[in-house]
Amino acid sequence: MSWLSPVFPTGAYAYSAALEQAVAAGNVTDAQSLQEWLTALLDAGPQWNDAVFFAAAWRAAGDEATIAETAALARAMTGSAERHRETIDQGTGFLEAAANWFEEDELPPRGTPLCVAVGVACGRDGIALGDAMQAFLHAFVTNQLQVAIRLSVTGQRGAAKLLAELEPVIARVAKRAASSTLDDLGSSTVLADIAAMKHETLSSRLFLS
Repeated sequence: MSWLSPVFPTGAYAYSAALEQAVAAGNVTDAQSLQEWLTALLDAGPQWNDAVFFAAAWRAAGDEATIAETAALARAMTGSAERHRETIDQGTGFLEAAANWFEEDELPPRGTPLCVAVGVACGRDGIALGDAMQAFLHAFVTNQLQVAIRLSVTGQRGAAKLLAELEPVIARVAKRAASSTLDDLGSSTVLADIAAMKHETLSSRLFLS
């Protein structure tokens, strides 16, 4: 809970995972479309792939060669420059702060994507995969809801309602991802990928992605 709390210094507050562009383009306009957008990301988008990488990293904790291969594949599957920067910067921030819980060289190096970094840390610390996975996905959703509040898509009460409605989705995706392998990688959220590519040219923006 400490590692995935909003105050843990990963810099997550600075990134929107392309939600800002989706709002600007009219793909997300209200609470209903936001819920559908987030559900799609978790079921079949980059966040599904992150969950698969998380599970692979959790299982490989302690196997430096496999962790390095998993991290390289996760970096290769970032579909845009901003998505790449988002996951690398947050991963590096996470590792620098999480080092307070580990001995030297127990965690992977800087440049490791966030999903792999957190997966390894949870695996090495003996946190159950299912619990860790739910916390990881929950942190993504809550960050997205905070972004939505700042973009005036919904207010705080609306965000709380959405979080309650999305908790079953988080639990379902976490359960599926916990039994996944790298063969389950793949996404079909084309609009989200396009939004991530277009965001870097958005004329006025609050977020880095």
